[in-house]
Amino acid sequence: QVQLVESGGGLVQAGGSLRLSCEVSGYTFSPLAMAWFRQAPGQGREFVAGITWTGERTSYAESAKGRFTVSRENDKDTGYLQMKSLKPEDTAVYYCALGPPVLSPAWRAYDYWGQGTQVTVSP
Repeated sequence: QVQLVESGGGLVQAGGSLRLSCEVSGYTFSPLAMAWFRQAPGQGREFVAGITWTGERTSYAESAKGRFTVSRENDKDTGYLQMKSLKPEDTAVYYCALGPPVLSPAWRAYDYWGQGTQVTVSP
């Protein structure tokens, strides 16, 4: 059974940083792409960033470009989302997901999801 477990969320002041981790178990962790999504209260699930299995290709939402960095360590079955210069509008539950090898921003393309981790950015 594939399991994804996110960690690293929390409360941070605007301008601060957080690093989210996503540990995968029960799967070979290849060659699926890994993506991060977020969902704020009353809103839909939004693509934030993603990375292919080899790490050769990454993709970011406009809101994340220049502030967030996605990475993965396949030997540790773990992915990361480094977030800097956080803003109150980044407040959401953040999810990691495994999906098709070709990176997609569509949440429906992803088969496996974590339970989410809350990120709250205070003004």
